[in-house]
This record gives sequence, C-alpha cells and structure tokens, in this order.
Amino acid sequence: MVNVAGLAVEVLVVLVVAAVLLSGVRILKEWERAPVLSLGRYRGLRGPGVIYIVPFINRVPFVISTRLQVVSFKTEQTFTKDNVPVVVDSVMYFQPFDLQKVVLGAENYMMATQLAAQTTLREVIGQVSFDDLLTEREKIGANARGVIDSKTEVWGVKVTSVEIRDVGIPAALQDAMSRNAQAERERRARVTLALAEFEAAQKMVDAADLYANNDRAFQLRWMNIIYELGLEGKNTMLLIPSNIPTAGAAAGMPISPVGVMGINELTKKAKAAADEEK
Repeated sequence: MVNVAGLAVEVLVVLVVAAVLLSGVRILKEWERAPVLSLGRYRGLRGPGVIYIVPFINRVPFVISTRLQVVSFKTEQTFTKDNVPVVVDSVMYFQPFDLQKVVLGAENYMMATQLAAQTTLREVIGQVSFDDLLTEREKIGANARGVIDSKTEVWGVKVTSVEIRDVGIPAALQDAMSRNAQAERERRARVTLALAEFEAAQKMVDAADLYANNDRAFQLRWMNIIYELGLEGKNTMLLIPSNIPTAGAAAGMPISPVGVMGINELTKKAKAAADEEK
C-alpha cells in the first residue's frame, strides 16, 4: 500500500511538472509576434510558429498583429468653423511598423491610436466649414490622417487612411437644408423654363420675319395649319376665317382658298337655294 501511494505521488508530481513545462509552448500565426519579458525586462520578439516561454521567468504581455487593422469611431458633437453642430462617423486603417515601439511606447497602442484619431478629427472639423465637410470629405480625411500619423508614429503605428463615412446633423438643420435644396431646384426649373420661352419667342420672331419677306411661305404655313386642325378633331364642320390669304394664282388671277369658287359666289348660291326652299 505504501509503495502504491508513493508511486501515485510521483506520477502526480511528474504530471504537474510536465504540465508546467508544456505551458510555455505557444503557437503563433504567420502575422503574429510575441514580445517576451524576462523577469520584467524586454528581451525581444518571438514568432511566428512554435515558441517556448520559460514558465515563471518569461512572460508575454500581449500578442501583436502585423496585419492592416481597421477601427470605426465617432466623434462627439463637434462644431464646424461656421458653428454647425455635427457628429462624424469615420473609419481609420492603421498598421504597426515598429514593434519595439509598440511594446515600449504605449500602454495600449490600440486604445491610444483610437483616442488620438477622435481628438484629431475634432480639431480638423473645427477648422473647416460645414459645406466643405460635406463636399470635400476625402481632403479632410487626408488632412486628419497626416496629423494622426504624426502622433502615432511615436509608438510605432502607421496610419494609412482615414475615411469619413457619415456626417450627422440635427433634425431641424436637416429640414432647413431640405427646404433650401427644394427652393434651389425650383429656381433652376424656373430659369430653365424662362430660357425655353425666350428661345421659343426668338424662333417665332425669326419665323415671322421669314413670313413677312416671303408670301408663299406664309401661305403654305397657313394651309398646313388648316390641315392640322382638320386632323385633330372628328367633327365634320370646319371653321375657316374669312381673311385667309390667297394660296396661289391661276392665269394671273388669285385662286380662292375655298375650292374653285370664291366666298361671295358661295354666299349667293346659298342665298338662292334658301329662297327656292321658301
């Protein structure tokens, strides 16, 4: 019994020692690096692949990803240069480039980078007008990226891009902007209509000058108008004014627009037919 108990204790001790020794084995991905602290002092970076950390002596505070990282953030309500309150939703892309600075330069490089981006973007927004913020987002993002990158370079982070996704404004200001846009569209529509009427009137004046200098053209146009009136309606009655210009000439005499007989002749025949009926 004594031997069995002692053997069990030995096996347990061996298992505990093996577990402790194996606990120092780490596997890092291709894009991961592990800073190693030996008794509190920085000893360099390990990885990728299989690494071994001596238990109780060495320690890995965190693992650094060397890939491009993205973080989304919003600024609190910020005033533009012309005192318009806005809330800007942005995206920032960054990547660690000096891993030793990342380890030794900042307590938490992710949080430090995000807070630096928020404060910098607020500063940049305060230097531009509201209209520029809406129309020149790419330019403002580029300016913000340069300022943020100058701050994060101290702790080994490279900011590659800052993009403005959305600009939030109060509801009252949205209504005012909507009314302003609608008024602008109406103004453009009225200007376009006035230009169209001006061009149409100019063409009519040109046509009138042409008809005034060319009787034959005026006569053909008049006949075309009468023809179109006849096509538009389904009635058999057609009203023809008495002052229709002559449409042509035969044997040196003007031809009446009503068939081969003049209006006076038709009137006489109609009167004679009426007298016979009586």
